[in-house]
Amino acid sequence: MSLFKARDWWSTILGEKEEFDQGCLCVADVDNSGSGQDKIIVGSYMGYLRIFNPHPVKPGDGIQPEDLLLEVQLREPILQVEVGKFVSGTEGLHLAVLHCRKLCVYAVSGTLGNVEHGNQYQIKLMYEHNLQRTACNMTYGPFGGVKGRDLICIQSMDGMLMLFEQESYAFGRFLPGFLLPGPLTYSSRTDSFITVSSCRQVESYKYQVLAFATDADERQETEKQKLSSGKRLAVDWVLNIGEQALDICVVSFNQAVSSVFVLGERNFFCLKDNGQIRFMKKLDYSPSCFIPYCSVKEGTINTLVGNHSKMLNVYQDVTLKWATQLPHIPVAVKVANLQDLKGVIVTLSDNGHLQCSYLGTDPSLFEAPRVDSREINYEEFDAEMKKLQKIIREATKTQDILPKSEKHRNLIVTAEVSPDLDAESQAIDSEVKAEAVPSVTVKITIQSRVTAQKPNLAVCVQAPLAVTCDQFVFDDLEPDSSETVVLSVFLKGNCSPSELEGNCVVSYNTPTDLNPEGILKVAQCNFRLPLRLICFPAQPSKAANHKLTIDTNKPPISFLTIFPDFVDPSEDDQANVLGFQFLTGSKTTLLASKTSQRYRIQSDQLEDLWLVTKELTLRLEEHFKKQNCKDFACTFSGSIPLQEYFELIDRHFELRLNAEKFQELLSERAVQFRAIERRLLTRFKDKTPAPLQHLDTLLEGTFREVIALADAAEENQANLFQAFTKLKSATHLVIMLISLWQKLSTDQVGILEATFLPLAEDTQELGWEETVDAAVSYLLRTCLSKSSKEQALSLSSQLCMPKDTSRLKKNITLFCDRLAKGGRLSLSTDSATQQAAVMPGGCATIPESDLEERMVIPGSTATFPNHGQIPKQKSKP
Repeated sequence: MSLFKARDWWSTILGEKEEFDQGCLCVADVDNSGSGQDKIIVGSYMGYLRIFNPHPVKPGDGIQPEDLLLEVQLREPILQVEVGKFVSGTEGLHLAVLHCRKLCVYAVSGTLGNVEHGNQYQIKLMYEHNLQRTACNMTYGPFGGVKGRDLICIQSMDGMLMLFEQESYAFGRFLPGFLLPGPLTYSSRTDSFITVSSCRQVESYKYQVLAFATDADERQETEKQKLSSGKRLAVDWVLNIGEQALDICVVSFNQAVSSVFVLGERNFFCLKDNGQIRFMKKLDYSPSCFIPYCSVKEGTINTLVGNHSKMLNVYQDVTLKWATQLPHIPVAVKVANLQDLKGVIVTLSDNGHLQCSYLGTDPSLFEAPRVDSREINYEEFDAEMKKLQKIIREATKTQDILPKSEKHRNLIVTAEVSPDLDAESQAIDSEVKAEAVPSVTVKITIQSRVTAQKPNLAVCVQAPLAVTCDQFVFDDLEPDSSETVVLSVFLKGNCSPSELEGNCVVSYNTPTDLNPEGILKVAQCNFRLPLRLICFPAQPSKAANHKLTIDTNKPPISFLTIFPDFVDPSEDDQANVLGFQFLTGSKTTLLASKTSQRYRIQSDQLEDLWLVTKELTLRLEEHFKKQNCKDFACTFSGSIPLQEYFELIDRHFELRLNAEKFQELLSERAVQFRAIERRLLTRFKDKTPAPLQHLDTLLEGTFREVIALADAAEENQANLFQAFTKLKSATHLVIMLISLWQKLSTDQVGILEATFLPLAEDTQELGWEETVDAAVSYLLRTCLSKSSKEQALSLSSQLCMPKDTSRLKKNITLFCDRLAKGGRLSLSTDSATQQAAVMPGGCATIPESDLEERMVIPGSTATFPNHGQIPKQKSKP
């Protein structure tokens, strides 16, 4: 036992799976033995009433059979137990037990036993009151200054105070402005009831005011009653404490003034009888119960406060005098006189751990063992130090701390995509309106070289693609073991995806000597899905709204070679022209020039060009890589389709504005709906019903408007998702065209992608437009700036939704102009200096007037001349 643990004097566990709370514990001489020794009375929510009289042979003993005086089941949950003078004609103590709908008063008596079994105790029901309302808690005292007897006041769950003059019911009063019940106590000094309302205010009500107030049966005051102030229930005083209270206690000791103690959730208050604060203590823990128990110094009071950290603190006013550790979290604490031992602390936990303890200290008996002294071998230590320093130097030289070769990895995850589509589609709940939605099988293998605890596999594909199962949990993997899972990927949403890549992530723990629970690690891999998953071969289309041409430095390759999954070998006309029919209904055509080294991609939608263009470049690179051709390159010499790209931006932004409008309208209709509900509820509760005045019709009409607005907002959200997916596809296409046009490196392409594709998901709080505008503005004022004055301009630190897209479109056009004038992308701090060294004179100044003219011309396509650029020609491949 440590120095500051509570000394266990007697303890026991009550019942099995029973619950207890604050009012379930009481300490008093309930059997009127006259010896001055208290008994412990405990009631549970399971309806068991137990009375204990502990007599341990030595401190720390558990319960003995004779310690339990009485145990009886009352069949109803026991909310609170109290002991007082509750029976008329006698000043003896009786036990009051509060149930949900009943108040019972018992007499506890013992009969002297004639055999070795000891005395026999029993309870006798003196009287009971059936309650019309569900009870919450109760208090008692000599209400009105009566002598030699105690009256009982019960607070109901709906805010009614029911007062009982022992065997008879006196009256009931409703608390004004009531919402939820709080702790309740009685102050005999001021003859008033003190509680804490749901407004987080301590309120005091005089007993005389309660007695002469309006009867509780007439809850709705008439105009006559309002004018008669003597019949209204008025509060005596109010103190706002700003938090909900756990308990209230009124105490008066010989050496201290009468005080009202309130235990809040974060503070401990001591009030005068008139509601003024004597002192308060801010607690740095979450309290659970308290009790003021004595006064040992003039003007001060000692208080026990239990908390949820299993601690029991002793305060003298606001000064902490002692802190002790308990084996449980106390929900109720009392101080009792047991077996001629005064000041025994009785605590009860919510699961029935009842303990009697006292404050004391136990010295620690542990002694550190002596360390055997031995001579130090300095030569051995010096050799070990040199060895460690060598390891440190080698480690600091390594640039990449992660192993580059897979043979050194603890866990390897690989994904294998089936070359053919599934014979039987595994698509589930697909929204695509095609005749058949194909699926492809992905086989994922996890190989572990060490012990991997709690491995968890997550498979991610970008919407509108979906997988049949995206989460897998495995048992612990032993060294040199593997696990394999098979899943299918299919197109779920009714729009083409912006990417055909997927990602597998495995999280696992590897145990170490210092950390047996393991260190969290992650392994991942990517996989590429086939183009056949979202489209199938179709007849080529000659006419199209959008066309682009990709130039290569090698002769054109027959589509029979690079697109064997889309071309029928028996049809020779597909060697140079190929059609792709997307599942969502659109069509794209691919043509190869017979005379030049060019490929043309054309479609009615700009975003549909992206996946086919990317697939073409990837398959061409793979083909020439197999041919050991290292100088293959693709270029783009046409014009960037910015105007068509801006139309997709405007469409996406328009839907974002619509989403905001729907949200505002929904908020307005919801406020109107709640206001009508309050009016109707007030009329329904009225005992003298008034006409509804068509409020029910107005409520139904408002409800229909809310439902219609919600449906429209949901449809707009689906359209917004499709617009964002199309915008991402078009953005990928623009990034590729810029990189082929300017022959950008991999790092520069990464900067472009981070600039134009910063978000994986679009939200109202952070949208694509404002994020891209901030990124493009940063590049224009750093690496693409035309003067030091531009670099000095500061950017706004807060992103908010713009009013329109004119600034964004202007910045994107200026961004492409700066690239055409020789600007280079770089994120280094001295990028402007490096750029000036590479390009004499830096970027050429672009007149803002020319830029504005380009922006206002409707339907124009911005062209950017480059050094040696081939002008746009209408040549047929």
